[in-house]
Order: sequence, then C-alpha cells, then structure tokens
Amino acid sequence: MSENNIVQSVTIEDSSDQFSKPLSAKKLSSQKLRRNDSLEIESRKFPGSQLHGSKAVSWSVILHLAFQSIGIVYGDIGTSPLYVYSSTFTDGIRHNDDILGVLALILYTITLIPLVKYVLIVLRANDNGDGGTFALYSLICRYAKVGLIPSEQAEDHDVSNFQLELPSKSMRRATKLKSKLENSQFAKFFLLFATMLGTSMVIGDGVLTPCISVLSAVGGIKQATTKMTDDMIVWISVAILICLFMVQRFGTDKVGYTFAPIICVWFTMIGCIGVYNFFKYDPSVIKGLNPKYIVDYFKRNKDKAWISLGGVVLAITGTEALFADVGHFTVRSIQISMCTVTYPALICAYTGQAAFLRKHNDLVPDTFYKSIPDPLYWPMFVVAVLASIIASQAMISGTFSIIQQSLSLGCFPRVKIVHTSTKYEGQVYIPEINYLLMLACVGVTLGFRSTANIGNAYGIAVVFVMTLTSALLVLIMLMIWKTNVLFVIAYVLTIGVVELVYLSSVLYKFDQGGYLPLAFAAVLMTIMFVWNDVYRRKYYYELENKISPDTLKEIAAETNFSRLPGLAMFYSELVQGIPPIFKHYVENVPALHSVLVFVSIKSLPIGKVPAEERFLFRKVEPSELNVFRCVARYGYTDVRNENEPFERMLIEKLKEFIRDDYWLRKANLKNGEDANDEESHDGQFDENRNTKREDLQDVDKQMDMIDKAWRAGVVHLIGENEVVAGKGANIGKRILIDYAFNFLKRNLRQSEKVFDIPQKRMLKVGMTYEL
Repeated sequence: MSENNIVQSVTIEDSSDQFSKPLSAKKLSSQKLRRNDSLEIESRKFPGSQLHGSKAVSWSVILHLAFQSIGIVYGDIGTSPLYVYSSTFTDGIRHNDDILGVLALILYTITLIPLVKYVLIVLRANDNGDGGTFALYSLICRYAKVGLIPSEQAEDHDVSNFQLELPSKSMRRATKLKSKLENSQFAKFFLLFATMLGTSMVIGDGVLTPCISVLSAVGGIKQATTKMTDDMIVWISVAILICLFMVQRFGTDKVGYTFAPIICVWFTMIGCIGVYNFFKYDPSVIKGLNPKYIVDYFKRNKDKAWISLGGVVLAITGTEALFADVGHFTVRSIQISMCTVTYPALICAYTGQAAFLRKHNDLVPDTFYKSIPDPLYWPMFVVAVLASIIASQAMISGTFSIIQQSLSLGCFPRVKIVHTSTKYEGQVYIPEINYLLMLACVGVTLGFRSTANIGNAYGIAVVFVMTLTSALLVLIMLMIWKTNVLFVIAYVLTIGVVELVYLSSVLYKFDQGGYLPLAFAAVLMTIMFVWNDVYRRKYYYELENKISPDTLKEIAAETNFSRLPGLAMFYSELVQGIPPIFKHYVENVPALHSVLVFVSIKSLPIGKVPAEERFLFRKVEPSELNVFRCVARYGYTDVRNENEPFERMLIEKLKEFIRDDYWLRKANLKNGEDANDEESHDGQFDENRNTKREDLQDVDKQMDMIDKAWRAGVVHLIGENEVVAGKGANIGKRILIDYAFNFLKRNLRQSEKVFDIPQKRMLKVGMTYEL
C-alpha cells in the first residue's frame, strides 16, 4: 500500500449566513417523503417510474431554431456535391445513360436515408431531446437493466428528465425481449461494444470530414490558374485545417447565427446553378426518377456498378448529424429545415450536375467547378471554401460532444471538458482531443492527397454508423415503442437491406483507403475497452470490499480517534456504500473532521439532471459521527466546471436533507402509531402537529453544526487508487492492467483536474487495489 497526503486547509472567508435559515414549518405530502434505502446495492429491487411531460415549443422558436440548424447540421451533407460524381465515376463515364442510373441512385438514396429514415423515423428516438448512438444506448439502458455497473437507484426515476414508461404486461414481445436482454451477459457486452464502435466511427468521421471537404473546395482553384499544382493545393488545405483547429479553443458561442447565413447562401447557389444547368444542358435527365435506369446501370456495369456505390453513398455523408445534433435544436425544427431547404437544394444540385455531364462526359473529375457559370466562379469558390470549413466545424464539435458522453459512461480516459458558452449548453471543447484530431487530419491530407482516396475511407465510416443506428433503432421499436412487427420487418427489408448493400460496397475498397476508419476505430476501441474494463473491475472490487455499518461503528468506537474542526468531502466512484479506501485512511490518520461527506459522482442514462435534483443524501449511523453519503447525479451532456458552485450547492442541499429527514422520521413514527390521525383531509400531514420544541432545536443545532464546519474550512479528500493485477493473474490480464491501463492513467488528467477541485484544499489518499 502507498499513501500520498498533501493538504493545506484554508479558512473560507465567504460568509455562510445565507445557509443559516430557520427551520420553518410547512406542509409536505407523504409521497414526497417516501424514501427507499437505495444507497445500497439492494436498491435495484425497488420498482419505480415516473412519466414527466415535455413543454410545448412555440412556432416562432421552432422557425428560429430551424434557421440556426441550417448552419450547424447540414454543412457536411451540403458540401457533398463537391465530390460525389468524381468519386463515383473514378474510371470515367462509359455510357451516357450511366449518368441517369447514378442520378437515380443518388436521388433515391437521399430520399430513403436522410429523409425517410432519419427525419421521419430516427428523430423520434431522441432521448429527451438528445440524439446520437450514445443517446440510443442510454434510452435502452433506462428501459432495461443492461448497464454493466450496478448503480441503479429507485430515486433516479424521479428526476424530471427520466421519462420512463415501463413496458405493459400485455405486450408480451416487449417484456420478453427486455427480460432476455437483462439476463444475457453477452447482450449487455454487445450493446456496449456496438455503442463504442459507433462512437469510434463518428470520431473517424470527424477526422475525415475536414480533410475531404477542405481539399475538395480548395481544389477548385485549379480551374482559375494552371500554375496551381496538386502539392500546393494539399499544403493550402493543411494550412486551413491547422487554422481551423487552432481557433477551436475560443469556442463557438454564436455559431448558429454566424454559419447559418453562409450555408443558406451555399444551398441557394448550388440549387439555382443546378436549375440553370438542368434547363441549359439536358432537361431529359428528369428520366432519372425512373428506377429502371438503376437496373440498366447494374446490367451494363455489373460488379463495377456495385463498387461505384461507395461513391454514391458520399451523397449522404453527415446524415448522422441530423440525429446527433438534435439536442441543440428540436425535432420539428430539423424536419422543417431539411424538407424546405436542404433536400430541395441537394436534389436540384445533383440533377443539374447530371445534366451537365450528359454533354461533357470528359469533365467528370471536376464536375462541380466546371458546371459553374463563369461569372459565378469566384463567388462560388469563396462560398465553397467557407462551407467546407463549416462542415468541418460541425463534425469537430460533434466529436467533442461524443467523447464527453463516452466519458460519463466510464468508456473513455479522463480528459478536460471545457464548457465554452454560457448561452449554448452543448458547446464543449476538449484540448487533448482537439490537437490529436489536428495531427490526424494533417496526416491523412498529406498521406492521401486526393479526394478519391479519402472518399474510400470516408464511405466506410458513414455507412458503419448508419447500420449501427438501424440495429439499435430496431431494438427500440420492439422493446420501447412496441411497433407492429410488420412495420419492423418492412424497415429491415428496405432501409436495412439498402444500408447493408452500401456497406458491402465500401468494404470492397478496404485496401484503397477503406482501412483508415477501421484502423482509427481499432485504436479508439482498444483505448475505450482497456479503460472501461479496468474501470468496471475497480468498481466491483470496491463494491465487494465496501465498509459495512458495523465496521464504521467499530472505527468510531476507537479510543484514540479524534475529531478535527471543518468539513471534509471524500470523493469516490462507488455509488453504493462507503469505499474501502476510507478504512485505509483512518488506519493511517486516526482523525475525522467534524462533518464528513462521502461524495460519489454518478452518471444517469439521461442527457441532463436539473440542478435542484442533483444531490441525493443519506445519514450514516451512528448519527453522532456526523457522516453523510451524497450521490451527485449528472446526465451525459452535463458539464462539471468552475462556474458551478458545487460546494455551496452541496452544503445547501445537505441542510435541506437534515430538515426533511427529521420530518420523514417523524411522519414514519406517527404513521406507525396512528396513520389515520396523521393524515389531513387533503392528503397532507401538518408538520406543526405534535412537534416538540426541543426536537426542532435539535435539528437547528445540526444545521448550525454544518454552518460552523463550513466556516472552519472545507477539505477535499481524493481517493487515488493504484491498480495492479492480482497474484496468479495470466499474462493478458497483467498487460491489460499493469501496462495498458496504467500507461493511460499516467498520461491523462488526474481526478482533481476533472472535478475542478481547489489545489490548496485538496488531500490525496493513495491505496493499491489488486484486481
């Protein structure tokens, strides 16, 4: 065992008079005072659910958000016309009707995947307004106990955003599926694995989007001057990418207002140019609406047509952003912006380019810029570069949000989360990830040097995430929505089959760049697996070795045990019970502060936890110890930062708990004697009835004691656990714990930096766990 203790206790000058509120009498419903002893592992046996309604949003707000969403959500899919045809016809156009076949594929793919699947179906699967692969997993975790860490509590169901409705007993299919998931360890691991894979692929998308978008846009300058070489285009793109990542630390406070007008101009220009080309070159391309041309295209080109699907799928890149960014807006606002602006503009753009190519088969490598009328070339070039930067920004910001969500599940090593805006809740910045993304983007751009090669890699990342989303969505349809099985089968046979066909096509180009997102995913999955596996092992070790109430009484009964003035907060990841590191602490330092609070930071499977519902307290017996347990509950999009008065909130809520706990015990005692006398006619009991003045004074004394401890000073005790493989462990376990996990831990943020704990009032307690 090892121990590293550094502490400097300082007196808090800030007065805590605002906490010294008199104990006032009021009426509390008996429902409010009902409490289960859920800070023990047995709490999972308690049923409980509460359905909370959502507030209606006015149409003015919806339209306002719809405009903002254009700048955030559609940058990626909006810049796809820059490279789709050149990535599809990599060997040139062999037959003029092949253009109609590819146009038909593009039109039906955009209609089926972004419009039908995401806008009409997937957006309904949002988790209290939040979207993405992680949100789907969290939604499933709320309806079925598929989490691998036993930290469920009955009171969690009462959080306003929980919105849980248990499957009806009459729905046998939903109940049976739920039971199978809960009883299958393989299913639990598979769901977590799928979520990690989807997260890794989206992060890979965040690397490839800036590369292909910026490279495609800058490449248009070759049309203006022959002096511009491919090497110069690559280096200009690298310079733009470096600048893009360097400004990330300033945040994107007004990102919606700044980007939306530019993307609106972009969509207007590509739509109008598309209509112009349609009428100027070949209006007969409207025949591309006939699916017959798709069949003819495959008959003429056979396996080459199947391979070319890897280029067609680039028309729907960024579609996952529709769902992932729904938390910043509303479902209705994204549906409106997609149907009224994005979808019509993309249809016009692709149709116009097809009409142009019907007359210029030889210009397919530079379709986008060659099809622009000469007077509009330079304005279009400038807007294209700006739009590509915006598309990159959206995916970079999305990557930060995804990693933040993974961190809350214990699936990603500790990194610093910076909340960059007080106005927009979801905007975060992660310094370490930002610079790693920058290095990856620069490396990919310098290594691949062309949009065709990057497109092969890009397609795999896009289709993988879409396929995983469909798999989780089918599970939600069956278990939560209780959708008619015929509709589920129809979904799988149409959208599911189409995505699998596209997936088979992009995987064919594995050796032509397609290995890149899989390599990214493999590295990220390895990091996430190592961290999550050891994280769970540590939690179960603490759970199995937690301090029992009898042991705590024995510690308190020690004759050489002394009390220190002040309040101590002992941080631990263990939600259920007191961690074993506390016993190690008192064995080496036989003293306790006058008030001790065990604080556990817990992530709930919801997006946000309201501040007033954040803390859950219990008093540890014997009561004269003045020891409490506190669970601080956060959602996966909540950010803990220095702007949140954590200490002040905790003390205030602790005093509220002491007052409410007194009335709870009083109510239980009276209900046990004579329930009828304690209930008033309106279902509430009067707290003033039969209360003794000395009892109230005792509660006031306890609250005064909290105030006194607060004024004496607060010390933050951090449990720093060193982990090693246990004796007799095999070589695989030793590599996992002794080398891989400890390497990550040594090179990443420490706990106090993640929790923003003041360095001058911090004490570290070290202990070694043999796992």
